[in-house]
Amino acid sequence: MGKWTRRGFISAGVVGGSALLIGVAIRPGHHASDVAKYVAGEGESLVNAWVKIDANNRVTAIVPHSEMGQGAQTALTQMLADELDAKWEDVSFIEAPAEEEYANWALGKGFILGDTKIPALLVGSVDGVFMQVTKAMHLQTTGGSASVRATGVYGMRVAGAAAREMLMETAADSWGVEVSELKTREGMVIHEASGKQEPYASFAAKAGEMKPPFVPTLKTPDQFTIMGKSKPRLDIPSKVDGSAQFGIDVVVDGMKYATVNAAPVFGAKVASINSSKAEKMPGVIDVVNLDDAVAVVAEGYWQAKQALAAVAVRWTDTGSEALNSEALFNQFQADMKQANESGDSKTDVDIGNAGQAFATAARIVKREYKVPYLAHACMEPMNAVARVENGRCDIWTGTQNPLGFKYDVAAALEIDVNDVSVTNHFMGGGFGRRSKSDAVIQAARISRQVGVPVKLIWSREEDVQHDHYRPAVASNFRAALNEEGMPVAWENQYVDKHEPVEAPHISYAIPNQHIHYVDSPTHVPFGVWRSVDHSQHGFFVESFIDELAYEAREDPYQFRRNLLKDQQRQIDVLDLAAKKANWSAPIGKNRGRGIAIQESFGSFVAEVVEVTVLKGKVSVDRVVVAVDPGFAVSPDGLTAQMESGVIYGLTAALYGEVSIENGRVSQSNFNNYPMVRMDSSPEIETYIINSHESWGGAGEPGTPGIAPALTNAIFAATGTRIRELPVSKFDLDFEFGKESEA
Repeated sequence: MGKWTRRGFISAGVVGGSALLIGVAIRPGHHASDVAKYVAGEGESLVNAWVKIDANNRVTAIVPHSEMGQGAQTALTQMLADELDAKWEDVSFIEAPAEEEYANWALGKGFILGDTKIPALLVGSVDGVFMQVTKAMHLQTTGGSASVRATGVYGMRVAGAAAREMLMETAADSWGVEVSELKTREGMVIHEASGKQEPYASFAAKAGEMKPPFVPTLKTPDQFTIMGKSKPRLDIPSKVDGSAQFGIDVVVDGMKYATVNAAPVFGAKVASINSSKAEKMPGVIDVVNLDDAVAVVAEGYWQAKQALAAVAVRWTDTGSEALNSEALFNQFQADMKQANESGDSKTDVDIGNAGQAFATAARIVKREYKVPYLAHACMEPMNAVARVENGRCDIWTGTQNPLGFKYDVAAALEIDVNDVSVTNHFMGGGFGRRSKSDAVIQAARISRQVGVPVKLIWSREEDVQHDHYRPAVASNFRAALNEEGMPVAWENQYVDKHEPVEAPHISYAIPNQHIHYVDSPTHVPFGVWRSVDHSQHGFFVESFIDELAYEAREDPYQFRRNLLKDQQRQIDVLDLAAKKANWSAPIGKNRGRGIAIQESFGSFVAEVVEVTVLKGKVSVDRVVVAVDPGFAVSPDGLTAQMESGVIYGLTAALYGEVSIENGRVSQSNFNNYPMVRMDSSPEIETYIINSHESWGGAGEPGTPGIAPALTNAIFAATGTRIRELPVSKFDLDFEFGKESEA
């Protein structure tokens, strides 16, 4: 979310105090008329900024989130349509345009305040603050599993309910009856006493002149008719018949093709270029120096790629040319050691008296874990079409933050933001990578230099070697055990704290805790990656807790359960996963089960993995997932996201490694950065608990638990404990049951 974090937002004093009553208006006042020019066509009435109704009574939800395969736009449309009492067959959506008036204030509100209670009298003012702040932040981000739990709860539901009340009030005025005498059903306003009923379309234009209520009445779960149902996703038909447009599909008149080669060592610049050979090759239009990269523009992509290979570039030295992954991990450990010796380690959590507990412990267990850098490896590589002419720039791409990209491009070209347009498209994967505007800025700069529209396409090699990476992390643990082998103190030191702040924290009832970290910067670009810091700390924490269960000679499931105490939602998913996986049933020789649990992005997930290990080869046979998202708006959609999170995390756990050699990334394509493929995908079962507690996310919570559940299963099958990912680094051809300190 740009340079802002939840900590930074709150500490800046933008929002403070009080409580939340679910409620919303876009801001004090009404600005449907301000945004109608962007989204309403002939015969369409904008009831409020998120709802329009046409003359045929068709409802369109204006959704301020991107679609990158996660189904968020359909789920958000369900939430709005249900509160509106619309007929689902008459509902569709469009994506909110990249305009300041569509800055996603509801995302900011949900992300920062969550379930905080706000007096009804103050709701409008609070919403107005968030509108202004999210405008200033250019916030239209899709990420953090925040679509349903933030925009949906605080934006879409309330916009639908507000529109419904506005339509009823308009109908009551038109018919000369009390609003309390009216009902709504499937897009109709009904007055049963007189038998009158008319479609919403009859009242939409007049209702659109009203100020939306700040605190409309929302439905209770027993009143839902669309939420909680597995409605077919609205984006799927076009993807099946081929009519869907992804960023890479865009073609504009006069367009040429470009591809780039960036400095192999991060931070290097172009020292010199010899492009004479490339300029003579067929179809080549120009060679462009982008300072930290070189681009070739040609009539076709293949021509551009072939010519780029013929450009001789000399790069400046950065001082990082001798660095490799081993040196970076040595740096991490040295920085942690130095911080401990100097007392400069930064406190994250400090509960009880860990020092005293360690001093009197019956036994101390120490372990070290580490994970490598990871690339995003979106199926659709980075791309953008840019047209810069007459002082304007038009962009067509797939992005997780269209409004933010608009401002980024304006700043890069040093032009007014009102002279930039961004048209967003479906994305072939995002995972956080498409929150970075580097490729879009490159396309704009290239178009400006050559004077024609340009479609920039990164090669797969460029995509892997010039990503913004999930960071490599080292994490060291100590636990103090009592005479019964149970932990009484927990210490964890790790490098580099990012978001979410709670990722390294534990839910286990260990009375003395000291969690701390050090900064250990590297030259490798940082990027958010699916589940962000939960992906690293989920592996670390759930691996170490499994090791403590082994030290206590306790069943890993029961050990966790005993330590969760009053964490009922976690206990419930843990119990359900264990039950559905037949946890206590014999599993057979060379096979094992592993379990892990994680709370992330407002959802609670437990996972059990079953593996077979034969002749050094790991087969992941089955994954059982139990998830409590508070409420599943679309059960099929939630299930799909759990499956997706498992596959993405399993790929990383088994194979994922971006290694640094000579200051640059060694991997280049799927031959040396492999994926889990269909023929090796496990059976995945997902079980949902609708606890009706606070609603959580879906896109990311399935990822953190899969790596530790996998490695814990490998230990159960083999006795080999894996403390460093990926699993493919290890030789698992060993004697069954013999523990290794690998």
